[in-house]
Amino acid sequence: MPDSLPASLMQSLGTLLGPGGLLLDPAERLAYGYDNSRRQGLPLAVALPTNAAQVQDIVKLCRAAKLPIVARGRGTNTTGASVPGEDALVVSFERMNRVLAIRPGDRVAVVQPGLLNGDLQAALAPHGLFWPPDPTSAAYCSIGGNLACNAGGPRAVKYGATRDNVLAITAVTGTGDLVRFGAPTTKGASGYDLSRLLIGSEGTLALVVEATLKLTPVATHRRALRALYADVDSAAAAVARLMAQPVTPSMLEFMDDHCVRLAREVGGADLPPAGALLMIEADGDEAMLAHAVAALAGAAQGEGCLEVTAAPDEATREKLWAARKALSRALRTQAPGKMNEDVVVPVSRIPDLVAAVRGIAAAQSLPIVCFGHAGNGNLHVNILYDPADVSQAARAEAALEAVFDTVIALDGQVSGEHGIGLVKRELLARALSPQAMALMRAIKAQFDPDGILNPGKVLPPQGEPSLQATREPPGLPPTPGGAR
Repeated sequence: MPDSLPASLMQSLGTLLGPGGLLLDPAERLAYGYDNSRRQGLPLAVALPTNAAQVQDIVKLCRAAKLPIVARGRGTNTTGASVPGEDALVVSFERMNRVLAIRPGDRVAVVQPGLLNGDLQAALAPHGLFWPPDPTSAAYCSIGGNLACNAGGPRAVKYGATRDNVLAITAVTGTGDLVRFGAPTTKGASGYDLSRLLIGSEGTLALVVEATLKLTPVATHRRALRALYADVDSAAAAVARLMAQPVTPSMLEFMDDHCVRLAREVGGADLPPAGALLMIEADGDEAMLAHAVAALAGAAQGEGCLEVTAAPDEATREKLWAARKALSRALRTQAPGKMNEDVVVPVSRIPDLVAAVRGIAAAQSLPIVCFGHAGNGNLHVNILYDPADVSQAARAEAALEAVFDTVIALDGQVSGEHGIGLVKRELLARALSPQAMALMRAIKAQFDPDGILNPGKVLPPQGEPSLQATREPPGLPPTPGGAR
């Protein structure tokens, strides 16, 4: 394995990118070698392109040299998708961070991939518009990273995830060709929708250099409800009721009893003890909002419901949401190790998933904490354990396998929004049919015939045994936030 770029390639890249555009110092390279999965790699170099033409040339040079390329946004991914191998070039898009156009009449924005989600939202605010994807890391994750993993967030229940909010993509394939898919229109029936294919592909098919995003007007009013339940089963049943009635909440978040306690003790939320909690929001025109709130409150009522109350003011609402967003970090104070999986099932099967997880926790004598975007059927299942305890580590692995078995049996998917990356690639083959896997490999070969784009991610190498050492090891600091 080489420990540096070939001299000719180094010279060509240096000339192409100009002063400061190619990072070779080990200390600088180290900063681009990890993501929020807490895995580490040391790339041979880091390229910092400023335009699409440079990205094309980078790919062509690397293809000729058979050098792997790993695209990188801000490293908030949790599955190792942006962790490079030690024979790879990282292409970081941090310098391609501009808003190219905002067209309110079309409700679109054209942006570069390195733009931060939070910076985009700030640019859209004066126009009364927003882009719906809102992962926990929105303040510091990039649009390119959101596209790579099909990021979601609390608003996805009403407004959709990333794939539902992108109209067109310009990207560079593994052959160095510049391709554009889609159009700045909300309707279209003109061939295959390849832009949606690229979203969620985690840099394995092409490198996105520009995206045309579908925007949504900011609702004039919103109201939050807090529903408390005696137990998680009652709250899970309420989720199914809420999503079966006509009014779609703008947010619907689930927190089990562990999360309620952490939100109170660590997050500072003003919450009484409860077996579970649903955070429900409605937004829209003021004239219709009272009806929406009444409908949601009525659906939240039922067996096991202790109370349904409205947030008295915006400050109370913000404090509760801040506590919800702090849960991932708060869980790290509860145990030395944490397996966090973002599984998703049909909403009507949420009660089955929650009941099964509680049974798994009891069977393995380990705490399993659940919270997440229940309105989409997307729960974050957190298995807490001590990696230094051999028995606990074995039981945690057994619990995780049981969770995945349950999700697949419930017609769910092993990832709702974090992606597959390195951590879950062996699970993809377990969850999908051989025919589906074969088609995915064929698509990969068409876009990237030499296999240089993020190799070893998403699709497991054929014939490779199941990876066991894919959970987060202790000792490495997490990237702030993480896409949850």
